[in-house]
Amino acid sequence: MTDLVALKALNERRWANAKLTRARAPEFKAPAQKAVANKARYQAIEARTGVSWIFIAVSHYRESTQNFSKSLAQGDPWNKVSTHVPAGRGPFASFEDAAVDALVKCAPHAARNKDWSIGSMLTLLEQYNGLSYANANRPSPYIWSGTDQYTIGKVLVDHGPIEEVVDKQLGCAGLIIAMMGLDRSITFGDSPAGVA
Repeated sequence: MTDLVALKALNERRWANAKLTRARAPEFKAPAQKAVANKARYQAIEARTGVSWIFIAVSHYRESTQNFSKSLAQGDPWNKVSTHVPAGRGPFASFEDAAVDALVKCAPHAARNKDWSIGSMLTLLEQYNGLSYANANRPSPYIWSGTDQYTIGKVLVDHGPIEEVVDKQLGCAGLIIAMMGLDRSITFGDSPAGVA
């Protein structure tokens, strides 16, 4: 069982030191621009759930590559009953309704969170994806891929083992760093080294 307080402290330390890797840094530009461009849409979900729009934006990237026809919960189409974990959700009337369901009614119940500091947000994002990496004392690619805090390891199937492959999808922390470069209203204490 993962100690979430210790994981939060570890994520805070990683955040304070994180830099985008040179090879991957340009890849963050387009998804960061799209996330910031859709800020108002994410903030409308924030108003309904109390979940930080930043959390919503980076989850949307990781779960459904920012496709508004897919659910925030797992990337399945929101207008059909979901087949991936969490399965059996929907159908919904809109992306926003599906997102509210995912954040309010599905583990780890992000809408119950009251601490939106960077350490807490990154830890909740890690819980959202699963704690396999934390349990193995490894950085989660869901959070750290594309930064110098991650090198290798990815769970390829839900609840499967960590395989020794590199996650090609960018991580949430790096996306937040790139978003901070575009939207100066996004701030956290102890900004990573990658943010000017």
